Amino acid sequence: MLAVLGWLVTLVPVADGARDWFGALNPGGWMAWTFPTAFFYWVIAGLLLLFTWLAIRYPETPRRGILGIATTRGDRLFISLLGSAFINLAWVGFGGSPDWGGLVIAFLYALAVFRWV
Repeated sequence: MLAVLGWLVTLVPVADGARDWFGALNPGGWMAWTFPTAFFYWVIAGLLLLFTWLAIRYPETPRRGILGIATTRGDRLFISLLGSAFINLAWVGFGGSPDWGGLVIAFLYALAVFRWV
């Protein structure tokens, strides 16, 4: 995963001797891939690999939380990712600026899901 991240960093365009972190990774491509977009997917892939390793190394039994449903680590990851997507969409939709605010709220939500759900 670190090698893939290193490769992504090498793709970041350099303009006037400085890296343009929000520049297109594939100029003229059909999709506007930027480093933050690629980093987002890298983090998701890393989380999936980590949780797969945890499930193999430290198997767990489902536990009941505040919702009253039995969930495992993977279930809580899915719930937190899904909820975080809606939180960030609502943040952008209601004109929240800067976007870091939505990310902080989503992170706090994920912490609450892993603690109480």
